Amino acid sequence: MTDSRPLVTGPRDMALLSFHDPSQLPEHARLEDAPMGYALIVLWHEGRVLMVYERERECWELPGGGIEPGESPRAAAVRELWEETGQPVTEDALRFVGHTRTSLGTKGRVLYGSVFTAETADPRAFTANDEISAVHWRKGTEPLPGGGMVQTVDEYIVELARTVQS
Repeated sequence: MTDSRPLVTGPRDMALLSFHDPSQLPEHARLEDAPMGYALIVLWHEGRVLMVYERERECWELPGGGIEPGESPRAAAVRELWEETGQPVTEDALRFVGHTRTSLGTKGRVLYGSVFTAETADPRAFTANDEISAVHWRKGTEPLPGGGMVQTVDEYIVELARTVQS
């Protein structure tokens, strides 16, 4: 799958090369051109999406992260959401909305990611940890507390997820 121009670029040299909804590329599709490296979750509560402030990158992002050996992307999304935010969700509660294909960093490493959505009726209180210093339930593109960069690739992914859900 070759891409001529990214859909969107963001801070830290990230570029969203393509997005494939479930009709184009199913959840368990076999991907040959790049590894499946991460899972993201777009978690909703009363029309707001959960964003996390990642300490090392100094950036507001969606919760998510790397897939461990032998772990499914769905299981990784559940684990990463819990580890980063303390928000519980079950694998069955996740809805697959598509695969991203991204270029990361100055070396242009290309990875696929699986994107899931879920809703929570009862968000839990957040406790800062080694990776995430703050969370915020964001409405639209409102300014985030304390400022800081926002990963525009993740903002774009939120809108793609919203479109696929509709």
